Amino acid sequence: MSIPLNPDPRPLDHLTTMGAADAPALHDKGGSWTYAELEGAVGSAAAWLAEQGLKPGDRVASWLAKTRAACVLPLAAVRAGLVHVPVNPLLKRGQVAHILADSGARLLIAGGPRLATLEAGDVPGGCRTVEEGELSLVGGGLPPSDADPQSLAAILYTSGSTGRPKGVMLSHANLWLGAISVAHYLDVTPADRVLGVLPLSFDYGQNQLLSTWAAGASVVPLDYLTARDVIKAVERFGATSLAGVPPLWVQLLDVEWPAETAARLRRLTNSGGALTPRLVRALRERFPAARLFPMYGLTEAFRSTYLDPDLVDAHPDSIGRAIPFAEISVVRPDGSRADADEPGELVHAGPLVAQGYWQDPERTAIRFKPAPSFSAYPGMAVWSGDTVVADAEGLLRFVGRDDEMIKSSGNRISPTEVEEVVLAGGEAGEAVALGVPDERLGQAIVVVASTKGDAANAEARLRERLKRDLPGFMQPHRYVWREALPRNANGKLDRSGLKAEVLS
Repeated sequence: MSIPLNPDPRPLDHLTTMGAADAPALHDKGGSWTYAELEGAVGSAAAWLAEQGLKPGDRVASWLAKTRAACVLPLAAVRAGLVHVPVNPLLKRGQVAHILADSGARLLIAGGPRLATLEAGDVPGGCRTVEEGELSLVGGGLPPSDADPQSLAAILYTSGSTGRPKGVMLSHANLWLGAISVAHYLDVTPADRVLGVLPLSFDYGQNQLLSTWAAGASVVPLDYLTARDVIKAVERFGATSLAGVPPLWVQLLDVEWPAETAARLRRLTNSGGALTPRLVRALRERFPAARLFPMYGLTEAFRSTYLDPDLVDAHPDSIGRAIPFAEISVVRPDGSRADADEPGELVHAGPLVAQGYWQDPERTAIRFKPAPSFSAYPGMAVWSGDTVVADAEGLLRFVGRDDEMIKSSGNRISPTEVEEVVLAGGEAGEAVALGVPDERLGQAIVVVASTKGDAANAEARLRERLKRDLPGFMQPHRYVWREALPRNANGKLDRSGLKAEVLS
């Protein structure tokens, strides 16, 4: 049975009280923690942080693999009155240096090998580095806090398609209500074991921890190198729930799963990119016992929509409807509400909307603007820049991002639509459609795709099929073939990097 939808947020570190004291809260290679042991670790780590000479509101950065310390710090930092800044462990020293300087971090907690990669000038003045092992996770500690739920709890840096990463400011309330919402609509129960494979610096990855603990269930944090590592973890820990992004599903479907292992999974959740109908069918076939939850979200408002698993087969290209605590509108350029089947910008209002970008009022003003006049939530809303369409039943379909839309021969073309058709026949494993400058067309469509076979043969078959499946103005003008497509630090296909390469 779903947890109750209580709209009143609490301090984030109170999540340790949501499970029974003797119930499992975390499993890893080192064993298990009960909720009582998790609470003890959070209190101990918070007490250690409180002894480091930091002031309330100071930023504490963590650059860690999915260790127990990495799982505890989101709660321990806020219990100590600090703001947590998780840094993706895949980032390199230059990117880490930017985040430390931009956030004004006073403390960086990381493993020794990562700290050894930093060079002079990477750590700004006033920021101290400590090795992960110095953080205490046992013994006495601070009790649950009485923090204002509206106060700043975390700064999550987005990878962005252009420019330096920007820090999204999230309050206790943002994170608490996001955890409650997701645990509710996914129907997570104390019996669930959630396999956490996504980066904890990623809002979707961090929510695997928070929503699991909100439901009193247990999480299995996993750093993996290959898809087979994920299969082994599902089997070893009896995982029932798995979250992923489309490139991860492609990897997981490329390897053989023992039938009994695949059958353990009862819930699959997807965000970070739309699932193609072909991928939906493949996941349904490979994991017949699992309920599939396609979702849409953006760090600035955490999560916006989900599709009820019962509707997936009939609406495989839909991103569903608003999640609890979110109001989603489709808005015309003039600010009015779009009609059914009319494209418009997705606007997210309500208590999940973040507090803006850290020390960046200019970019905040672009994305965070007053809610539409018809909104039930006065105040700031996130204007996503994403074009969507709602059908007569209110189900939303993603069309494309404004900054990624291809404009060719006077037509606005969704790269997602081109990619779905390219992938539908199986000639390519993955594909990214890009618009490149063209004197005659304005932009020409270039598709970067992967194949394990003969690229020339795959392209010939693909071109022949697309003559049937796409109108003339949507036909790709050029293909660039790779054995595999590059990904950014969050596991998404690196569109900006591919575009820069194609344009070079």
